[in-house]
Amino acid sequence: MRKEQRISYVPLESMDEVMRQEMHRCAREGTPRPESSAVRAHAPNAFWAFADSWKALFYDGVCDHAIKELCRVYISRTVKCEFCGNQRSVRASGQGLLERQYDELLNFESSPRYDERQRAALSYAEAIAWRLDTGDAFWERLHRHFSEAELVELGCFVALTFGQQSWIRLLGIDHHEYLAGTSAAMAPGFESAESAAATKAGDGYWAAD
Repeated sequence: MRKEQRISYVPLESMDEVMRQEMHRCAREGTPRPESSAVRAHAPNAFWAFADSWKALFYDGVCDHAIKELCRVYISRTVKCEFCGNQRSVRASGQGLLERQYDELLNFESSPRYDERQRAALSYAEAIAWRLDTGDAFWERLHRHFSEAELVELGCFVALTFGQQSWIRLLGIDHHEYLAGTSAAMAPGFESAESAAATKAGDGYWAAD
């Protein structure tokens, strides 16, 4: 059942030109899609704080983007944020990340679909999200695969996406509701409102209760 939307979308015509350009970029490129940005637009300082931080930590930086994408969707599965979990990074796909690698994220340690560096990164995201106790072996594992700069960036990125997705989950927003008509960065089966509804109603949907 569709949740009631709790915070409205800011109309595009109410935004200034620079903000409208960012909204069109969201519709064209995705991650994030425009709906969550249209909610943040109620507070322009929050809108730009997120947009700038997301670009700096997710798209730019020293740690490879595909690793960050796996961590982003791991957090989606952890907090059950359907809005975020049903998006995909086009850049990560271009770097070789395969759709089947999203399927076993919550069982990453035992899955053969991830290499040791990916597993280490996901263990880092897991420890942050689930507040796990860590010891020397945990940190030795991370330092084998990542520089300290990469660990700082990845930790800040996981913290950002964990907080945002925990909040977005509450809002009752969905895709194809704002600047609709594009399928940019949507997961397979979510390219339109109709296909998304069918996918959610099907067997094996990842967020089904």
